[in-house]
Amino acid sequence: MRFRTSLTLTSAVLAAGLALSACGVSADAESSTGGSTAASGPVTGLRILVPNSPGSGYDQTARAAAKAMQDAKLASTIEVFNAAGAGGTVGLQRLVNEKGADDILMQMGLGVVGAVYTNKSKATLNETVPIAKLIEESEAIVVPGDSPYTTLDQLVAAWKADPGKVPVGGASNPGGPDHLTPMLLAKAVGVTPKDVNYVAYDGGGELLTGVLGNKVAFAATGISEVAEQAKNGDVKILAVTSAEPVKGVDAPTLKSLGVDMEFTNWRGIVAPPGLSTEKTAQYVDLLTKMHASEQWKKTLADQGWTDAFQTGDEFKTFLTAQNESVAGVLQELGLTS
Repeated sequence: MRFRTSLTLTSAVLAAGLALSACGVSADAESSTGGSTAASGPVTGLRILVPNSPGSGYDQTARAAAKAMQDAKLASTIEVFNAAGAGGTVGLQRLVNEKGADDILMQMGLGVVGAVYTNKSKATLNETVPIAKLIEESEAIVVPGDSPYTTLDQLVAAWKADPGKVPVGGASNPGGPDHLTPMLLAKAVGVTPKDVNYVAYDGGGELLTGVLGNKVAFAATGISEVAEQAKNGDVKILAVTSAEPVKGVDAPTLKSLGVDMEFTNWRGIVAPPGLSTEKTAQYVDLLTKMHASEQWKKTLADQGWTDAFQTGDEFKTFLTAQNESVAGVLQELGLTS
Protein backbone atom coordinates (compact mmCIF):
# COMPACT_ATOMS: atom_id res chain seq x y z
CA MET A 1 0.00 0.00 0.00
CA ARG A 2 1.61 3.19 -1.15
CA PHE A 3 0.32 6.41 0.33
CA ARG A 4 0.31 10.11 -0.14
CA THR A 5 -3.13 11.93 0.08
CA SER A 6 -2.39 9.97 -2.82
CA LEU A 7 -2.58 6.51 -1.55
CA THR A 8 -1.94 3.24 -3.11
CA LEU A 9 -3.39 0.43 -1.10
CA THR A 10 -3.60 -2.05 -3.54
CA SER A 11 -9.20 -5.37 -5.17
CA ALA A 12 -12.54 -7.59 -9.91
CA VAL A 13 -15.47 -10.39 -13.01
CA LEU A 14 -13.45 -12.96 -14.85
CA ALA A 15 -14.89 -14.47 -18.05
CA ALA A 16 -17.51 -17.17 -17.74
CA GLY A 17 -14.98 -19.65 -18.97
CA LEU A 18 -13.49 -19.70 -15.48
CA ALA A 19 -16.51 -21.52 -14.09
CA LEU A 20 -16.06 -24.41 -11.70
CA SER A 21 -15.81 -27.06 -14.38
CA ALA A 22 -13.20 -25.09 -16.26
CA CYS A 23 -11.11 -24.99 -13.15
CA GLY A 24 -11.17 -28.74 -12.85
CA VAL A 25 -12.90 -28.42 -9.50
CA SER A 26 -13.58 -31.82 -8.04
CA ALA A 27 -16.11 -32.68 -5.37
CA ASP A 28 -13.80 -35.36 -4.05
CA ALA A 29 -10.71 -33.13 -4.06
CA GLU A 30 -10.70 -33.00 -0.28
CA SER A 31 -8.71 -36.18 0.14
CA SER A 32 -6.34 -37.63 2.66
CA THR A 33 -3.41 -36.87 0.38
CA GLY A 34 -3.23 -33.47 2.08
CA GLY A 35 -2.03 -31.55 -0.96
CA SER A 36 0.71 -34.08 -1.54
CA THR A 37 2.85 -34.22 -4.62
CA ALA A 38 4.98 -37.00 -5.93
CA ALA A 39 8.47 -36.03 -7.01
CA SER A 40 7.49 -36.54 -10.64
CA GLY A 41 3.85 -35.48 -10.52
CA PRO A 42 1.51 -32.55 -9.88
CA VAL A 43 0.16 -31.39 -6.52
CA THR A 44 -3.03 -33.27 -5.66
CA GLY A 45 -5.79 -32.81 -3.13
CA LEU A 46 -5.38 -29.05 -2.80
CA ARG A 47 -8.28 -26.93 -1.57
CA ILE A 48 -8.48 -23.15 -2.08
CA LEU A 49 -10.82 -21.30 0.26
CA VAL A 50 -12.44 -18.13 -1.12
CA PRO A 51 -13.63 -15.92 1.76
CA ASN A 52 -16.46 -14.28 -0.14
CA SER A 53 -19.17 -15.05 -2.68
CA PRO A 54 -19.00 -16.73 -6.11
CA GLY A 55 -18.25 -14.19 -8.83
CA SER A 56 -16.32 -11.90 -6.49
CA GLY A 57 -12.81 -10.68 -7.22
CA TYR A 58 -11.25 -13.23 -4.88
CA ASP A 59 -13.36 -15.97 -6.42
CA GLN A 60 -12.33 -15.01 -9.94
CA THR A 61 -8.66 -14.87 -9.00
CA ALA A 62 -8.70 -18.20 -7.18
CA ARG A 63 -10.41 -19.96 -10.07
CA ALA A 64 -8.06 -18.34 -12.57
CA ALA A 65 -5.07 -19.56 -10.55
CA ALA A 66 -6.55 -23.04 -10.22
CA LYS A 67 -7.15 -23.22 -13.96
CA ALA A 68 -3.64 -22.00 -14.76
CA MET A 69 -2.06 -24.53 -12.40
CA GLN A 70 -4.08 -27.36 -13.86
CA ASP A 71 -3.60 -26.35 -17.49
CA ALA A 72 0.14 -26.17 -16.83
CA LYS A 73 -0.08 -29.65 -15.22
CA LEU A 74 1.31 -28.35 -11.95
CA ALA A 75 -1.71 -29.48 -9.94
CA SER A 76 -4.81 -31.58 -10.33
CA THR A 77 -8.24 -31.93 -8.67
CA ILE A 78 -8.13 -28.50 -7.06
CA GLU A 79 -11.25 -27.76 -5.06
CA VAL A 80 -12.18 -24.07 -4.99
CA PHE A 81 -14.89 -23.39 -2.40
CA ASN A 82 -16.53 -20.34 -0.83
CA ALA A 83 -16.95 -19.40 2.84
CA ALA A 84 -18.42 -15.89 2.67
CA GLY A 85 -19.23 -13.44 5.41
CA ALA A 86 -18.07 -10.37 7.34
CA GLY A 87 -15.80 -9.03 4.61
CA GLY A 88 -13.80 -12.23 4.42
CA THR A 89 -13.21 -12.71 8.14
CA VAL A 90 -15.57 -15.70 8.34
CA GLY A 91 -13.30 -17.47 5.86
CA LEU A 92 -10.23 -16.23 7.70
CA GLN A 93 -11.53 -17.72 10.96
CA ARG A 94 -12.14 -21.02 9.20
CA LEU A 95 -8.59 -21.02 7.87
CA VAL A 96 -7.15 -20.25 11.29
CA ASN A 97 -9.27 -23.06 12.76
CA GLU A 98 -7.56 -25.45 10.33
CA LYS A 99 -4.25 -25.01 12.14
CA GLY A 100 -1.72 -27.56 10.92
CA ALA A 101 -3.72 -28.59 7.84
CA ASP A 102 -1.45 -28.96 4.83
CA ASP A 103 -4.01 -29.27 2.04
CA ILE A 104 -5.68 -25.83 2.16
CA LEU A 105 -4.79 -22.31 1.03
CA MET A 106 -6.89 -19.12 1.13
CA GLN A 107 -7.29 -16.48 -1.54
CA MET A 108 -7.21 -13.04 0.09
CA GLY A 109 -6.22 -9.44 -0.39
CA LEU A 110 -6.62 -5.88 0.78
CA GLY A 111 -10.30 -6.36 1.63
CA VAL A 112 -9.54 -8.97 4.27
CA VAL A 113 -6.84 -6.73 5.78
CA GLY A 114 -9.39 -3.95 6.32
CA ALA A 115 -12.21 -6.26 7.42
CA VAL A 116 -10.10 -7.61 10.29
CA TYR A 117 -10.18 -4.11 11.79
CA THR A 118 -13.70 -2.99 10.93
CA ASN A 119 -15.28 -6.31 11.98
CA LYS A 120 -13.05 -6.63 15.06
CA SER A 121 -12.15 -10.14 13.93
CA LYS A 122 -10.69 -12.52 16.52
CA ALA A 123 -8.78 -14.24 13.71
CA THR A 124 -6.02 -12.13 12.17
CA LEU A 125 -3.76 -12.41 9.17
CA ASN A 126 -0.77 -12.38 11.50
CA GLU A 127 -1.74 -15.94 12.41
CA THR A 128 -1.53 -17.17 8.82
CA VAL A 129 1.47 -18.25 6.76
CA PRO A 130 2.02 -15.89 3.78
CA ILE A 131 2.62 -17.84 0.56
CA ALA A 132 2.46 -15.41 -2.37
CA LYS A 133 1.16 -12.06 -3.54
CA LEU A 134 -0.19 -12.49 -7.07
CA ILE A 135 -1.65 -9.37 -8.67
CA GLU A 136 -2.52 -5.69 -8.39
CA GLU A 137 -5.45 -3.96 -10.06
CA SER A 138 -6.69 -0.41 -10.44
CA GLU A 139 -10.07 0.68 -9.16
CA ALA A 140 -12.53 2.49 -11.42
CA ILE A 141 -14.79 5.44 -10.64
CA VAL A 142 -17.83 4.48 -12.67
CA VAL A 143 -21.32 5.89 -13.39
CA PRO A 144 -24.32 4.48 -15.27
CA GLY A 145 -24.23 4.99 -19.02
CA ASP A 146 -27.15 7.45 -18.78
CA SER A 147 -25.73 9.34 -15.80
CA PRO A 148 -26.01 13.14 -15.81
CA TYR A 149 -22.34 13.16 -14.76
CA THR A 150 -20.12 12.80 -17.79
CA THR A 151 -16.92 14.05 -16.17
CA LEU A 152 -15.32 13.61 -12.76
CA ASP A 153 -15.55 17.37 -12.16
CA GLN A 154 -19.34 17.26 -12.56
CA LEU A 155 -19.64 14.32 -10.19
CA VAL A 156 -17.39 15.90 -7.57
CA ALA A 157 -19.29 19.21 -7.71
CA ALA A 158 -22.59 17.44 -6.97
CA TRP A 159 -20.97 15.28 -4.30
CA LYS A 160 -19.47 18.25 -2.48
CA ALA A 161 -22.77 20.14 -2.62
CA ASP A 162 -24.73 17.35 -0.90
CA PRO A 163 -22.84 14.10 -0.15
CA GLY A 164 -25.91 12.34 1.22
CA LYS A 165 -27.77 12.70 -2.07
CA VAL A 166 -24.91 11.27 -4.13
CA PRO A 167 -24.68 7.66 -2.91
CA VAL A 168 -21.65 5.61 -3.91
CA GLY A 169 -21.71 1.85 -4.22
CA GLY A 170 -19.02 -0.74 -3.76
CA ALA A 171 -18.66 -4.51 -3.45
CA SER A 172 -16.67 -4.24 -0.21
CA ASN A 173 -17.61 -4.08 3.42
CA PRO A 174 -16.13 -1.16 5.38
CA GLY A 175 -12.36 -1.35 5.23
CA GLY A 176 -12.29 -3.08 1.84
CA PRO A 177 -10.93 -1.55 -1.37
CA ASP A 178 -14.27 -0.48 -2.85
CA HIS A 179 -15.01 1.28 0.45
CA LEU A 180 -11.61 2.85 0.99
CA THR A 181 -11.48 4.20 -2.57
CA PRO A 182 -14.43 6.64 -2.24
CA MET A 183 -13.41 7.53 1.31
CA LEU A 184 -9.94 8.49 0.17
CA LEU A 185 -11.35 10.23 -2.91
CA ALA A 186 -13.67 12.20 -0.65
CA LYS A 187 -10.76 13.36 1.47
CA ALA A 188 -8.77 14.29 -1.64
CA VAL A 189 -11.56 16.44 -3.15
CA GLY A 190 -12.83 18.06 0.04
CA VAL A 191 -15.76 15.88 1.10
CA THR A 192 -15.81 14.77 4.75
CA PRO A 193 -15.43 10.96 4.72
CA LYS A 194 -18.01 10.52 7.51
CA ASP A 195 -20.57 12.30 5.28
CA VAL A 196 -20.15 9.81 2.43
CA ASN A 197 -23.31 7.79 1.72
CA TYR A 198 -21.67 4.42 1.04
CA VAL A 199 -23.84 1.49 -0.09
CA ALA A 200 -22.23 -1.94 0.28
CA TYR A 201 -23.19 -4.70 -2.16
CA ASP A 202 -22.52 -8.41 -1.83
CA GLY A 203 -20.20 -8.90 -4.77
CA GLY A 204 -19.54 -7.31 -8.13
CA GLY A 205 -22.66 -8.72 -9.77
CA GLU A 206 -25.02 -7.09 -7.29
CA LEU A 207 -23.03 -3.86 -7.47
CA LEU A 208 -23.33 -3.74 -11.25
CA THR A 209 -27.09 -4.30 -10.97
CA GLY A 210 -27.25 -1.37 -8.55
CA VAL A 211 -25.26 0.86 -10.90
CA LEU A 212 -27.32 -0.05 -13.96
CA GLY A 213 -30.53 0.40 -11.98
CA ASN A 214 -29.43 3.89 -10.86
CA LYS A 215 -29.58 2.83 -7.23
CA VAL A 216 -26.30 4.69 -6.67
CA ALA A 217 -24.93 7.81 -8.33
CA PHE A 218 -21.55 6.20 -8.88
CA ALA A 219 -19.46 3.24 -7.81
CA ALA A 220 -15.89 2.33 -7.00
CA THR A 221 -14.89 -1.14 -8.13
CA GLY A 222 -12.14 -3.20 -9.69
CA ILE A 223 -11.45 -2.21 -13.27
CA SER A 224 -12.04 -5.70 -14.66
CA GLU A 225 -15.50 -5.74 -13.06
CA VAL A 226 -16.75 -3.06 -15.45
CA ALA A 227 -14.34 -2.97 -18.42
CA GLU A 228 -16.66 -4.88 -20.77
CA GLN A 229 -19.74 -2.92 -19.70
CA ALA A 230 -17.83 0.30 -20.36
CA LYS A 231 -16.95 -0.87 -23.87
CA ASN A 232 -20.65 -1.62 -24.46
CA GLY A 233 -21.69 1.81 -23.17
CA ASP A 234 -23.69 0.43 -20.25
CA VAL A 235 -21.46 2.32 -17.82
CA LYS A 236 -18.90 5.09 -18.13
CA ILE A 237 -15.57 5.03 -16.32
CA LEU A 238 -14.81 8.60 -15.28
CA ALA A 239 -11.36 7.84 -13.88
CA VAL A 240 -8.99 5.08 -12.79
CA THR A 241 -7.07 5.14 -9.55
CA SER A 242 -3.73 3.79 -10.79
CA ALA A 243 -0.63 5.90 -11.37
CA GLU A 244 -0.74 5.20 -15.11
CA PRO A 245 -3.65 4.77 -17.55
CA VAL A 246 -5.00 1.23 -17.78
CA LYS A 247 -4.34 -0.45 -21.11
CA GLY A 248 -7.54 -0.97 -23.09
CA VAL A 249 -9.60 1.34 -20.86
CA ASP A 250 -10.65 4.74 -22.18
CA ALA A 251 -10.42 6.70 -18.93
CA PRO A 252 -7.99 9.20 -17.39
CA THR A 253 -6.15 8.73 -14.10
CA LEU A 254 -7.23 10.71 -11.06
CA LYS A 255 -3.84 12.40 -10.97
CA SER A 256 -4.18 13.57 -14.59
CA LEU A 257 -7.46 15.22 -13.52
CA GLY A 258 -5.75 17.07 -10.69
CA VAL A 259 -6.76 14.71 -7.85
CA ASP A 260 -3.74 13.78 -5.74
CA MET A 261 -4.63 10.15 -5.11
CA GLU A 262 -3.44 6.73 -6.21
CA PHE A 263 -4.94 3.46 -5.10
CA THR A 264 -4.11 -0.04 -6.24
CA ASN A 265 -5.85 -3.16 -4.99
CA TRP A 266 -3.97 -6.46 -4.58
CA ARG A 267 -4.61 -10.18 -4.02
CA GLY A 268 -2.55 -13.02 -2.65
CA ILE A 269 -2.52 -16.46 -1.03
CA VAL A 270 -2.03 -17.47 2.60
CA ALA A 271 -1.98 -20.80 4.44
CA PRO A 272 -3.23 -21.84 7.88
CA PRO A 273 -1.16 -21.50 11.03
CA GLY A 274 1.24 -24.32 11.78
CA LEU A 275 2.05 -25.19 8.18
CA SER A 276 5.38 -26.98 8.12
CA THR A 277 8.46 -25.39 6.57
CA GLU A 278 8.51 -28.20 4.00
CA LYS A 279 4.89 -27.66 2.91
CA THR A 280 5.34 -23.89 2.89
CA ALA A 281 8.29 -24.28 0.52
CA GLN A 282 6.25 -26.67 -1.63
CA TYR A 283 3.40 -24.18 -2.03
CA VAL A 284 5.78 -21.30 -2.71
CA ASP A 285 7.38 -23.47 -5.41
CA LEU A 286 3.96 -24.35 -6.86
CA LEU A 287 2.90 -20.71 -7.18
CA THR A 288 6.33 -19.68 -8.46
CA LYS A 289 5.99 -22.24 -11.27
CA MET A 290 2.45 -21.07 -11.96
CA HIS A 291 3.67 -17.47 -12.13
CA ALA A 292 6.25 -18.47 -14.76
CA SER A 293 3.75 -20.45 -16.84
CA GLU A 294 2.39 -19.28 -20.18
CA GLN A 295 -1.09 -20.04 -18.86
CA TRP A 296 -0.77 -17.48 -16.06
CA LYS A 297 0.87 -14.89 -18.29
CA LYS A 298 -2.11 -15.17 -20.63
CA THR A 299 -4.52 -14.79 -17.72
CA LEU A 300 -2.79 -11.58 -16.61
CA ALA A 301 -2.96 -10.17 -20.12
CA ASP A 302 -6.58 -11.19 -20.69
CA GLN A 303 -7.78 -9.72 -17.40
CA GLY A 304 -5.64 -6.58 -17.37
CA TRP A 305 -4.15 -7.54 -14.01
CA THR A 306 -0.73 -6.20 -13.04
CA ASP A 307 1.83 -8.83 -12.13
CA ALA A 308 2.87 -8.18 -8.52
CA PHE A 309 4.42 -11.51 -7.58
CA GLN A 310 6.09 -11.85 -4.19
CA THR A 311 6.65 -14.94 -2.07
CA GLY A 312 7.58 -16.04 1.42
CA ASP A 313 9.40 -13.49 3.56
CA GLU A 314 9.04 -10.71 0.98
CA PHE A 315 5.25 -11.15 0.95
CA LYS A 316 5.24 -11.41 4.76
CA THR A 317 7.01 -8.05 5.01
CA PHE A 318 4.53 -6.51 2.55
CA LEU A 319 1.57 -7.93 4.47
CA THR A 320 2.87 -6.59 7.78
CA ALA A 321 3.20 -3.13 6.23
CA GLN A 322 -0.32 -3.38 4.80
CA ASN A 323 -1.76 -4.19 8.21
CA GLU A 324 -0.10 -1.13 9.73
CA SER A 325 -1.05 1.17 6.84
CA VAL A 326 -4.70 0.12 6.71
CA ALA A 327 -5.04 0.55 10.48
CA GLY A 328 -3.60 4.05 10.17
CA VAL A 329 -5.83 5.04 7.25
CA LEU A 330 -9.02 3.77 8.92
CA GLN A 331 -8.17 5.71 12.06
CA GLU A 332 -7.25 8.84 10.08
CA LEU A 333 -10.57 8.69 8.24
CA GLY A 334 -12.43 8.29 11.50
CA LEU A 335 -13.67 4.82 10.56
CA THR A 336 -12.19 3.06 13.59
CA SER A 337 -11.37 4.11 17.12
